[in-house]
Parts: sequence; C-alpha cells; structure tokens
Amino acid sequence: MQVLPPGSTGGPSRLFILRPVATTLLMAAILLAGIIGYRFLPVAALPEVDYPTIQVVTLYPGASPDVMTSAVTAPLERQFGQMSGLKQMSSQSSGGASVVTLQFQLTLPLDVAEQEVQAAINAATNLLPSDLPNPPIYSKVNPADPPIMTLAVTSNAMPMTHVEDMVETRVAQKISQVSGVGLVTLAGGQRPAVRVKLNAQAVAALGLTSETIRTAITGANVNSAKGSLDGPERAVTLSANDQMQSADEYRKLIIAYQNGAPVRLGDVATVEQGAENSWLGAWANQAPAIVMNVQRQPGANIIATADSIRQMLPQLTESLPKSVKVTVLSDRTTNIRASVRDTQFELMLAIALVVMIIYLFLRNIPATIIPGVAVPLSLIGTFAVMVFLDFSINNLTLMALTIATGFVVDDAIVVIENISRYIEKGEKPLAAGAQRRGRNRLYHYFPHLFTDCGADPVALYGRYCWSTVPRICGDVGGSDFNLRRRLFDAHAHDVRAYAQPAVSA
Repeated sequence: MQVLPPGSTGGPSRLFILRPVATTLLMAAILLAGIIGYRFLPVAALPEVDYPTIQVVTLYPGASPDVMTSAVTAPLERQFGQMSGLKQMSSQSSGGASVVTLQFQLTLPLDVAEQEVQAAINAATNLLPSDLPNPPIYSKVNPADPPIMTLAVTSNAMPMTHVEDMVETRVAQKISQVSGVGLVTLAGGQRPAVRVKLNAQAVAALGLTSETIRTAITGANVNSAKGSLDGPERAVTLSANDQMQSADEYRKLIIAYQNGAPVRLGDVATVEQGAENSWLGAWANQAPAIVMNVQRQPGANIIATADSIRQMLPQLTESLPKSVKVTVLSDRTTNIRASVRDTQFELMLAIALVVMIIYLFLRNIPATIIPGVAVPLSLIGTFAVMVFLDFSINNLTLMALTIATGFVVDDAIVVIENISRYIEKGEKPLAAGAQRRGRNRLYHYFPHLFTDCGADPVALYGRYCWSTVPRICGDVGGSDFNLRRRLFDAHAHDVRAYAQPAVSA
C-alpha cells in the first residue's frame, strides 16, 4: 500500500488514493452492474406515475338521462363517496348509460381500490333498478389516457355481424388477458340479431299491441329449468332447446289466438336476420372493419404491454379463418421509441462533444482520459441504481443524465487542474492528488447547494421527501468518489421534480 507524504490528509478520497487496485475493481464492478441493470430497465415516454383510476359503467336500455342520473348514477355516487382514499369522482349520464370515473390517492394500490369499488357496487345493488339487464361493470383504466394500440379486423368473405361476434368472443378476450391491458373496446361492431319490424295496420286490425308482441317474444326465449323425473331406480333431468335462433323460427312464433286460429309473428311483422344496431359502422383502408381500442392499466408500461400484444397477434391470427385479417392501425409506442432513441443519441453526442472539447482546451491526452472515463462510468453506473428504484428509461431520465454530465465533467476538470498545478510546482502525483481538494471546497459545495435549493423543495412534496437525504449527505461529504453518488441524486431529483402529474379534470 502506498503512503501519503507527511502533512497530506487526502480527505475522504484518501482510501481510494492509497488503494488503486481496489478502486479499479470497484469501478469495474460499477460498470458491470450498470450494463446488467440497463438490460432490465423498461422503456417509457415519461415516468410511470399514474393515479389509480377505475371506471364504472352501467347500462339501462331505454332510460332517459334524467332517469339514469336519479336511479343509477346517484345511488352509486353515494356509495363510492364513502370509500377511503378517493381523490376525485366524476360522472356522466346519458340515454341508457351511466359512467362514473373514480380517481384514488397515489399511495393507494390499484388492487385495494378495486376491492373497495366492488364492495361499494355490492352495497348499492338494492338501491339500483331491479330490471337492470346487467350489474355495473368496472374496469381499471383511465378514460383520459388514449389507447396504446388500435387494431382493425376485416374480412372479405364473412358478414360483419359474424366477424363482430368472433372478435368479441375470441380476439378481444385474448387481448384483455395480456398483462398491462386495462380495457378493450370495440367500435363499429354490429352484433348479430333478429330484427322484427311490426306492420302497424295488421297489428291494429287484430287488436294487438306492441307490448303484447314483446311479451310473447320474451316468454318464448326464457332459458329456465325444465324440471326432472324421479323414478324408483334413477332420476332424469329434462332438457329442451326451446330458444329460437333464426328468423324463420321467429316467424312461426304464435303470439295470440283470434277466433281459435293462431296468429303468428310473421303475419303482423317482417322478420329478418340483421344487426342489433344498423347505424353503427367502421372502416379501415376503405373496407368495413371492427376496430379495437386497447387501453392500458394505470401504472402499466406502455412499451411492454404493446410488445406483448404484438407477440400474441401471429398466434391469434392463425386461430381465425383465413379470410379474417388483423391489422395494426396505430401504435403509440412508435413515437415513444423514436423519442427515446433521439434522446439516447443526444446523450451519447453530449458525452463525445464534452470529451473532445476537453482535449481541445487541455491538449493533454492523460488529462483527457480521466473525464473521458469518469463520465461514461458515472452514467452507466446510474442504471444499476435506477433498477433498484424501479425507474425507467424515458425522456426525463435521459434528459437528467444529459444535464448531470456537466456536473461530473465540471468536478473532474477542477480536480485535474488542481493536480496539474501542484505537479507543476514540483509535487509528486500522489502528494498532488492528496492536496488537491482542500483549496477548492467552496467551489465544490456551492454549485451543488444551489441545485439543492431548487430541487429539494419539490422533492419534499409528498412521498418524495426521502430522496433529499442522500443528496444532502453527498454534498456535505465532499468526497471525489461521491461524484457518482451526487450524479445519481441529481438525476433522481430532476426526475421526481417533473414526474408529479397534474390532476386531470
């Protein structure tokens, strides 16, 4: 082990000056940890800071907006308002539909919020209309968040009613099972249905009403238990397929009797196979299509979710008929990937320019190598800490690394200049390295303290206050080896300062 000259303390850097082999191994470990950590970092446009958001949808066909507000939305809101951790609640009532959006505190896990919503829906069941076709349905999705991917399903051989049924029962369910997918909605879908168009004159002539016909159709399609036969040796459960499936079966349905003669549905109405809502439609590439909008769960990584969907598409397409094609219309990750690639290029360009400018001014290759090694090592080592803190590679983290490059280079140049000055005075390199720090403590402290004054008040907000402690300790410590720690802390502050999202209305 080397020995410092008398009177040279070396400060906190003493250990690293006296043990160059251990310092080199430590640098190699930091480099290796950063390279490995980089492979595990997710890619995103911005830091993943999303409020847990759940959307509750209730359908009540035929109800006016006023009825939906008083009979459905209001009872649900009263129950939702009693939940703990609820930050914001908004609702929208329209004809036949009620949508309630619930936004919870950032510290509340989404799974816990989901349980509270389900409990509130169960408590409101007795307060809702008894003839609701289906109970309220909730989804873990932020309605203000645009879809991460839009798919189109087309066919040049099958009718769109059959395509819609296939997409709803097979394709959409498979995509909904992908990790990170919060909701899959269909646009332009036409569910298959049997349409009954009453002849008003024929109905009036027979003394019937539309309600009588509706009751007859509903009663003929009740899927209920048929009973059983119990014998001395065995019991038999009765089963019968008494539900009608085609338009021909509906035409033969007896809806009433006139003078002992049966009146069939085909006598008073036109019955045809068609779509549930013929006013819906969507087109992709000038062809009728079923459009699927895929939205992510709050907090899910966009890139990882989109990649999982793309990996599933080939296998999913093979399970469909040959005439059915699945096409990706839009993908949000395309712009995100391009933006991240541009920022990565700018980061590498900044490092190269910094090293080149240092060489142009110093005209000393050994002195240029020092910041040339310190900058990449500091940035790469930061990736290992980012993995530990669940950070991602995004525009803000890359921008923070780019800005932090200046801190590392700034400190490195000052240290090099002081070492060179002592060597020119006749000091040996070891003694010059030990004495370089004492004359410039104020220069090292004040820039970082000024940065703390701007970043720490933001970091002190909410649950981010813990990040100020290592930053302040790193500045007070004054160790050259702590440059890498200060680099990470500056990066962490920059990210946390911009990651706090605004509350959407």
